[in-house]
Amino acid sequence: MKELKERIVKEGLVIPPNILKVGSFLNLQVDPVLMEQIGEDFANHFAGKGVTKVVTIESSGIAPALMAAKAMRVPLVILKKKPSKILNSNLYQTEVTSFTTQTSYELTLSAEYINENDHVLIIDDFLADGEAATGAIRLMRMAHATVAGIGILIEKSFQPGHDKLVAQGFDVYSQARIASMDKKNGVHFVEE
Repeated sequence: MKELKERIVKEGLVIPPNILKVGSFLNLQVDPVLMEQIGEDFANHFAGKGVTKVVTIESSGIAPALMAAKAMRVPLVILKKKPSKILNSNLYQTEVTSFTTQTSYELTLSAEYINENDHVLIIDDFLADGEAATGAIRLMRMAHATVAGIGILIEKSFQPGHDKLVAQGFDVYSQARIASMDKKNGVHFVEE
């Protein structure tokens, strides 16, 4: 997606070894106009897939996922990284390790919001090793839902996540696929 790539080049900050900081428009400050464009792009790509719900992991995926859900006119379900102390029953949970923070967390889905009739579009901000998306897929399987596709804002194509998900038969659509990045030379995208 042209607008997203332009913002990455203009405002993204590469932190060695393989971290891309995009706080100025995605996760510390959110550009609602860009998020709306991102949501419409996801809705267009996954049109005709029978999506009944959009699912994302808190917190950076919420804004683009909400805009995709709005464009598709379906509900948004948020997977939590910490289970609620109040709502601790009727949950699906799985452990996920974050590439960025190198920490593990218990990814949690409230069972009342996803079921066997749902065709879910999973949206996440980054795809690196594919651990977060794989965790979300495990939760959808626990709920007996169908994964209609996986939408990614920024994919680090030099890491194994994309290939891992495609090998499992998932439709993975990434709006910005990074071929390489470093502090000196900046970000270079996969030629499409």
